[in-house]
Amino acid sequence: MKRVLIVDDSRLSRSYHTYILTNAGFSVETACEGAEALEKLMLEPFDAMLTDINMRGMDGYELIRRVRADETLEPLPILIISTEASEEDRGTGFAAGANFYLVKPADPQKVVESVRMMVEGQ
Repeated sequence: MKRVLIVDDSRLSRSYHTYILTNAGFSVETACEGAEALEKLMLEPFDAMLTDINMRGMDGYELIRRVRADETLEPLPILIISTEASEEDRGTGFAAGANFYLVKPADPQKVVESVRMMVEGQ
């Protein structure tokens, strides 16, 4: 079973995305901020990560940059799901190293399809 880490400071968003991905057959762990996510990523392997952008402390862009800077974590596929919807936001997300970018509220089927595309072949 593929493991996904969901990082979002909104309990509602974490629960919603956990529900969607668990029902699609993924094993899900959550973190409510970037520092907690990095700690979990260092302790156990994940097949993909979903992250919000706007979070307390370390934002999603910085979290992604730190993941990409670590050679053991660098290959991890990352999906941003954020309320930030401008082309500039998308560009910043992709420049930081995201593989996919969806805008909240994201269609549940698109979330599942994006995660499946990211983890195929692993």
